[in-house]
Amino acid sequence: MEKNKKKMKGRLLQYLVWPVYFTVAVAAVNAIVFFVNRTSGLVVLPLTVSCAAGAGLLYGYQRRRIYQDILDMTVDHAQIQNTILKRLPVPYGILDENGRILWGNERLEALLKADKNSRHPVWELIPELKEKDYPPQEGRLIRQIRLGDEYFRLEIDNVPVSEEMVSVDILGLRNDQGGLYTLYLFDETEQVLFAREREDEKLVVGLIYLDNYDEVLESIEEVRRSLLVALIDRKINRYVIRMNGFIKKLEKDKYLVLIKKRCLTGMKEDKFALLEDVKTVSIGNDMSVTISIGLGLGGDSYSKNYDYARAAIDMALGRGGDQAVIKEKDSITYYGGKSQRVEKNTRVKARVKAHALRELIENSEKILIMGHRIGDVDSFGAGVGIHRIAATLGKRSYIVADTIEPLLRPMLERVQANLETEEPFIISCEKAVEMVDALTLIVVVDVNRPSYTECPAILTKGSNIVVLDHHRQMTERLENAVLSYVEPYASSTCELVAEILQYVDEEVRISSSEADLMYAGIVVDTNSFVSKAGVRTFEAAAFLRRNGADVVRVRKMLRDNMDDYKARAAAVSQAEIFEKYYAISVCPAEGLDSPTVVGAQAANELLNIVGVKASFVLTEYNNVIYISARSIDEVNVQVIMEKFGGGGHMTIAGAQLKDCTIGEAKDLLRQTVSKMIEEGDI
Repeated sequence: MEKNKKKMKGRLLQYLVWPVYFTVAVAAVNAIVFFVNRTSGLVVLPLTVSCAAGAGLLYGYQRRRIYQDILDMTVDHAQIQNTILKRLPVPYGILDENGRILWGNERLEALLKADKNSRHPVWELIPELKEKDYPPQEGRLIRQIRLGDEYFRLEIDNVPVSEEMVSVDILGLRNDQGGLYTLYLFDETEQVLFAREREDEKLVVGLIYLDNYDEVLESIEEVRRSLLVALIDRKINRYVIRMNGFIKKLEKDKYLVLIKKRCLTGMKEDKFALLEDVKTVSIGNDMSVTISIGLGLGGDSYSKNYDYARAAIDMALGRGGDQAVIKEKDSITYYGGKSQRVEKNTRVKARVKAHALRELIENSEKILIMGHRIGDVDSFGAGVGIHRIAATLGKRSYIVADTIEPLLRPMLERVQANLETEEPFIISCEKAVEMVDALTLIVVVDVNRPSYTECPAILTKGSNIVVLDHHRQMTERLENAVLSYVEPYASSTCELVAEILQYVDEEVRISSSEADLMYAGIVVDTNSFVSKAGVRTFEAAAFLRRNGADVVRVRKMLRDNMDDYKARAAAVSQAEIFEKYYAISVCPAEGLDSPTVVGAQAANELLNIVGVKASFVLTEYNNVIYISARSIDEVNVQVIMEKFGGGGHMTIAGAQLKDCTIGEAKDLLRQTVSKMIEEGDI
């Protein structure tokens, strides 16, 4: 500061001494003139005296007044600047390294309700700003925040401490402290509201399908069918019109819907009440009407939103129907799905899929069959059925599996013994990866999530993929499958494969060992024909019985050893009830060959207790906690397991948790179920 003052005095002094220099010059000229001509010198002398008097007066008397005027001007200028900053409409302030406000203008103090006397750091005054964000790592922080009903762009800039500021030592600053920080809040409320308004006006494309149109019409008299259709149309039209949308009936059981994005909020809030509303339509029909809704938004064009809607409705139908699916660019949201899907009596779809599968197998050199990790009886049973189809068509096929549960080994050894060739039909994942080429057909059974398959690596190498599964589809699924047969109504994948066997080729004949394994898959997944066993389930079982499946032999194969039985009994005896109707327990895994299977069996046993609507058994195995969830018909355990990244069916589902203990997993499960009950999701 002193240095700047001296420089200022030096410049001012230069301006003040110029009259003195001029007076000296005039005096010199006057002396020369006087020396040449005395008379002329006397004439010029008054001018010289006048210049000397003026320079002396300016330098000696007016100098202090000039200094005072400059000082007054400087002070006034600083006050004007301070007033302008204080009344600046842009909130502005200065912060120290601890985030406290050293100075702030009136707008900032009004917004944050704090001034320089406040000792609260800025992140306590602005909740959206976290302590870890201050001070900014790179000297500057830009973020959009909300204060009340207003939106601002927050900017924090670093002001390094100079040597002059350190030398004054008023603030006690040091060079190594990072200096001061300026805080700006730029009002962007209008821009945000305009952008939000523009977003709310975007078009959402929707498709509404009646899940069981034909089945419902067949359940009532013919004269009442037109009335039932009219009542369904009325329910759907009223709901869409109430949302200020447009609806057009495409087919007898399909509707196209167009709504604004702002109306989608109301649909989410009432959890798509239309799903339950159409079920109330009853004029003597034996079954309730259910619908599926698929909505697409967030695309770059209307056609893209329609593609999203098509994908959403396919997802809803693939998950069993009676639900709404919203697909945006990078996310999928599910609503509903509380009822069991009605079994289709027609086998047209099974016949079409069987013929398509035959063409794919005939055009391939070899077939790799793969189920999910820790394959169960249904997974291997379905794999054996596909292996038999490939063998009948003269193609080499292999089941990919790195691990085989002890329960399954005797069954698979018996299948191997009855094959026409001694070549092993089960290969490792490593060998399967080496075998994949352009003419390899990969058949995925009993799973539709790539990350859950036995060997995900072969899915990335192969392009010809077939999916056969009975689990509901989730966000993660095989998108590039050339043939997909996913039917959640089916009791098991063995049921689907048993139907395909009847249509793919008349010459297909399965051995008794293969029939036993497939029959066992149906028995296990239906809990001995108690859960999800429909008409087609029994027809598939009858087909397997005709091909040599023996009920007694299967029962002997599925018997438990003593350790498994004791572990299951321990899990049942230690079960606790929470939220009145939900049982939760832990299955001991020590000493068991297949602890996850025992845990699933224990979950089934807990459903035999009066009052239990759903059961959950946790099993820790290989540092992973497996949750087996079961219900009879009142609770959709699939939507519960989806909260943990799992899935399954309405009555049979599961999930896997990592990086947590059994106690933490139980607490998380309780909290999740309680929250879903409060929100009406279950």
